[in-house]
Formats: sequence, structure tokens, C-alpha cells
Amino acid sequence: MLELATPWALALLPLPLLAVRFLPPIRAGGTALAVPERIGAALIRRSRGAGSDMPARLQRALPWLIWVLTVLALCGPRMPEPVAALKVSGRDLAIALDLSGSMVRDDFYLDGAQVSRLEAVTAVGSAFARRRAGDRVALIVFGSDAYYATPFTFDTEAVARRIEEATIGISGRATNISDALGLALKRLEASEAATRVVILLSDGANNAGATNPQGVARLAADMGVRVHTIALGPKDETTAEEGERGVVDATTLRAISDVSGGQSFRVRTTEDLVAVTEALDRLEATDSDGLSAEVYAEFWIWPAVLAMLGCVGLAWREQSA
Repeated sequence: MLELATPWALALLPLPLLAVRFLPPIRAGGTALAVPERIGAALIRRSRGAGSDMPARLQRALPWLIWVLTVLALCGPRMPEPVAALKVSGRDLAIALDLSGSMVRDDFYLDGAQVSRLEAVTAVGSAFARRRAGDRVALIVFGSDAYYATPFTFDTEAVARRIEEATIGISGRATNISDALGLALKRLEASEAATRVVILLSDGANNAGATNPQGVARLAADMGVRVHTIALGPKDETTAEEGERGVVDATTLRAISDVSGGQSFRVRTTEDLVAVTEALDRLEATDSDGLSAEVYAEFWIWPAVLAMLGCVGLAWREQSA
């Protein structure tokens, strides 16, 4: 249904009538030029002939029509357009991604090709982020230190691109699980979301930072933040040979999720990783009524263009006269 953005502008319509009614008329001034009668009659005939291209009624009505069209353009005619509502879950979800040196190990397979752990995580993790429409999602990357790669945002595509661009070593080559989880909790502390969740993915053991991961997990529980953990890697500390490198501390990650009320997942293959993201989709569903937005198709340009053409017509008539 057509509506006006600024209907009060209609009050300007009678302004020319009020000007004609109350303003004093303009008195023409100047000097007269005496010419022979025959020349004067010829000039009068010529001026009448030049004005005959535009009907007299149109000449009188055109200025009023221009004014009406101008006021109509100022009113901003528009029509609402249907827009799909944005699904809003009321959830803030922080993804903490391990970028330590062990993520370079190529012990995963993706589409039949051998890939590094990071390549498997970025491929599956970016797809997971894109499916989080309705959540406010943030990305934390950690190694020796933890950093926010993306603040909380509804732009899940931007988060997915940052996951795809993740580079090993950008935050150091150690594994600082405590600081990553602590940084997520620091931002979530100010969150007013109904549900607050952290998804923590690591392929190693906490070997940096001064805080115990279980202690941070207890803080998460006190804040009402669920932490889901993903232990990534073919071997963990219970199955690996003594002194073997690149093994994941699945026990600590499981303890973090248990203390905070989340779920713990063990990932040994790319297929496991895909299954985990699907399980997380079920655990943290995004269905909701959605948040609608008002979007309009604007039509003010049409009366504005017609008013401009009318002004051009008036100018042309004056030049011809």
C-alpha cells in the first residue's frame, strides 16, 4: 500500500494561494519605447504567435502543477517491500580456534586428499559458521596468546571468511587454552543474550598461560556459559606413545565441558569433524520467529522528474516569447 514518508509536507500545498491572496501585487516598472504603429503591431503579432505553441490553459496551470508535483516529491511516496525476516536466536556464540604449531600436521583426509589439521578445520568450520544465521558469532584464535579475530556479529559470512583465512603461527605456536577461554568469557560477561556458548577446538595440551583450564571452566559455569569442546587429532594422551608429539589432551577438554555443562567431542577424522558440527547444530538450534525489517521502494523521484520537466517547459516558453 502506497504511503507518504513525510505527510506533513502536504501543508505546503496552499502556500502559493496564500501568497497570491495576502502579498501585494508586483508593479511593473521601466521605460517605454516609442515605435511606429506598423512596427508595434508586427511585434505584438509575433509575440502572440510565439505563445501559441502552448495552450493558454496549460500555460496558466503549469506553474500550479509544478508546485503540486514538488510538494508530492517532498512527501516521499513509498511502498513497503516484503523482506524475509532475519532469524534471531538470542544466542551469543564464540568459536575459539587453536592455531598452534601442531595444526600443521597433515594427518587428515578431505575429499580423498591428505590435508593438514588446519585445512580440515577451516573447510568444515567455515561451513559451520555460515549455518549460524541468527546467532551473534565471534571468532577467537589462539596459540601462545589469544586474540579476537572477529567481534560478535550477525554477519556469519564475515566470520566464515576469517576462519578460511586462518594462518598457523599468527598467535604463537604454543597452546594457551586458558587464555582463549578467558578471553571469550570476558566478552560474554557484558553480553545480554539469553544463551551464551563457547565452542573450543584444540589439537594439543595446554602448555602456555598462568591459569588452569578447569578453573576457567568453573568461572564459565558460574556465569552460565556452556563450553562445548572438540578434541582434534588421531591420538590423545591416553593412547599415544610416551613422548610422542602432536597428541591432544582430550581429558582436559572433556573436563572443561563437563564443568561448564557443555558437550565434549572427540574428532579423529574429517568425517568425525563434520558429524560434530552437525551435532552442535542440533544442540544449539537457531530456529526463532525472526526479526523483521522495514524496507521501502521509494517513488519520490517520479514527481520530482515531472516537476523538473515542467520547469524546463516554462523556461522554454519564456525564451520563445
